[in-house]
Amino acid sequence: MIEYTEPEPSRPVRSWIRSAPGTHIWLLIIVVTSIVVVIVPDHLEHVLLHRNSSNIHELARHPIRALLSSAFWIEDPASLPLYFVLFEVFQANVERWLGTLRWLFIIATGHITATLISQKLVLMAIQDHRAPRSMVHVVDIGVSYGLATAVGVLTYRLPGPWRWFYLAGSVAFFGLPLVSDGTFTDFGHAIALAVGLLAWPLTRHPNPRRNPG
Repeated sequence: MIEYTEPEPSRPVRSWIRSAPGTHIWLLIIVVTSIVVVIVPDHLEHVLLHRNSSNIHELARHPIRALLSSAFWIEDPASLPLYFVLFEVFQANVERWLGTLRWLFIIATGHITATLISQKLVLMAIQDHRAPRSMVHVVDIGVSYGLATAVGVLTYRLPGPWRWFYLAGSVAFFGLPLVSDGTFTDFGHAIALAVGLLAWPLTRHPNPRRNPG
């Protein structure tokens, strides 16, 4: 288990980063890949996004690479500031609370499970002629499944009635798209949220090395 680091008053930024190393390494990689997307020519950007996608085509050819690499790219680099905020609010708090190893296990499980099930739904839709064959090559990248998983597991960090308000808001946020015109990505988000909620047994004993103070 990664040891929780108490904040250093003289170095607040360094202390903040060290207290959630996995989250900030992940963010750093996303920054690098986003810069790459911005600076490369359009045709190369198209190739990069498709090769690092976890769509049916890439999962069939390179399953491990597709599952891993898809978590480190975002399609729109302009949304990077938003991801910084979301990572600090959800991912970093879960990592500090449970420790890096348990955080990584839960988030990876959510990302992989949501990706595989949502792409299975795409495949079934193609086979039933409810979706075009081109969906085999659809761009499916991003960190949203991991974020939805973090949103789910963070439910158990909140005290008393706030937990239920938070849970209701989370279910509504990820569930309402499903009852309107849900896409395979919306289903993936709902699945990832469910994985986070089902991770409750892993939250019963928070990081034992964390200083309660």
